Amino acid sequence: MLKPSDPDVIIAQIKDKLGIGEDKIHAVMGEFDTPEDLVKAGRKIHAMGYRKLDAMSPFPVHGIDAAIGIPYSKLGWIVVTFAMTGLLTAQLLQWYVGAINYPLIIGGKPFYDFSYSIPVSFELTVLFSAISCFVGLWALNGLPRLYHPTMNYRNAHRATDDRFLLVIEADDSKFDPLKTAEDLRSVGASDVEVVEG
Repeated sequence: MLKPSDPDVIIAQIKDKLGIGEDKIHAVMGEFDTPEDLVKAGRKIHAMGYRKLDAMSPFPVHGIDAAIGIPYSKLGWIVVTFAMTGLLTAQLLQWYVGAINYPLIIGGKPFYDFSYSIPVSFELTVLFSAISCFVGLWALNGLPRLYHPTMNYRNAHRATDDRFLLVIEADDSKFDPLKTAEDLRSVGASDVEVVEG
């Protein structure tokens, strides 16, 4: 009987968490020569019913997000929510300390006034926004990620040089390695590969 402290069990658990171990199909990737070809192919593949799509390119390609059905980022809503939280925190803290907890009349000034609370409110709004943006960006992107199975594609390095790659992930409900590879070829991919990861 295996004990939780058994080295083989621990190694198996670590491999499972990191996604290391038996190779399974991760995606089918196709290569395109121009950004226009990538956008056209992305539109056609999305119209075929594929939904788990991604694109890799050496620079931002205008229109690719809409072509492959990527929704708008939630990061803006996260940052605005935390900015308002920072603003309200600053206002409530200054009101509570100035008017309730430690009221002092200095030079005839009121216990609390909005005009002198602006600098602290601004600072806390910026602080909460910056921290939520940093944490939210990492969380939404699943970072830190030192390895991704798409790097197993033999020409993945060209995506940072001069090629444009379209990725159809195996999680897609329509995914079938052979049919998906054929669909990529039919929309003009010059090099198609089934990627394991």
